Amino acid sequence: MTETRLIPDPVSSSRAALSSAAELRLRRHAEFQRVYNATKKQHGKQMSFFAAGRVVLPGEYAGPRVGLTVGKVMGKAHVRNRIKRRLREAVRAEQGALRGLAVDVVLHPRRTVETLPFLELRAELAGVFRRIAKAR
Repeated sequence: MTETRLIPDPVSSSRAALSSAAELRLRRHAEFQRVYNATKKQHGKQMSFFAAGRVVLPGEYAGPRVGLTVGKVMGKAHVRNRIKRRLREAVRAEQGALRGLAVDVVLHPRRTVETLPFLELRAELAGVFRRIAKAR
């Protein structure tokens, strides 16, 4: 018997490829806290948000980064995960509005985001991003 080995795709398994997507997100608690402490909460129809500019060091990612917070009050894990998946996809679609801005954004969705039609969710997020871009 011959053993068949799957050769992993070097691009998808490399750390460099993964870091490009990771750079677009806030991940660490300290990053979220910096945004919370630097700004006041702002409100949209379907979500609240915080946005803070940041100083970019040479060699760092200079574009916008987005973080999501969906607490247990929003429902069980599968509901929270659905909300986060929908928001991530909407952010991917609308991130062009923040292109070139060194800004960190934290989104706090309301429970209605779960059942909101996706086009309305994108429109809401586009409005939030426009407000942030206009303030910068």
